[in-house]
Amino acid sequence: MARTRDADATRADILAAARIRFGTDGYDRTTLRAIAADVGVDHALVFRYFGSKQDLFAAAVDFTVDFADLSAVAPEDLAAALIPRFVAVWEDEGTFLALLRAAMSSPVAAETMRTVFGTQVAPAFAAATTDHPLERAALLGAFMLGLATSRYVLRTPGIAEMDHAELTAWIGPVVSQLLTGPAPVDRPLC
Repeated sequence: MARTRDADATRADILAAARIRFGTDGYDRTTLRAIAADVGVDHALVFRYFGSKQDLFAAAVDFTVDFADLSAVAPEDLAAALIPRFVAVWEDEGTFLALLRAAMSSPVAAETMRTVFGTQVAPAFAAATTDHPLERAALLGAFMLGLATSRYVLRTPGIAEMDHAELTAWIGPVVSQLLTGPAPVDRPLC
């Protein structure tokens, strides 16, 4: 069956196929030819729309994490404000999961993940803390990435099947502790 000529729809189909390929095959093993075959177009069209594999990857994993102004949220309400936003990002269109999977083996993807964290996530977390914003943001980011990996990539029993309310109830205290709990006693590093 011949594809109708609709550049926007074709571009969207290529991006959707790229997210799936990057998510399942990783950055290094994904090819423009494979993505083109998934969509049913010539690989030259993928190149024409996106230029290179790196440019296609950047477009496929481009997303924004919209956090409310956390500085106005009471400490006891932070987990309830943050966790649904993370779950929405994790479950939206596969963009984040493609980036997460690819970041495990690709320096390009890992740098993209660090950029998202540094420009969007860490500043939002820092606004909710009273001390040690860099450490608290980094630890919470590591916890949330580990949770996303366990829940959506590894599909770890006990986590993967939790509904959103259960997940929030279990991880809420950890999120609150990392952002607003007492900091460990400052001591010099060895």
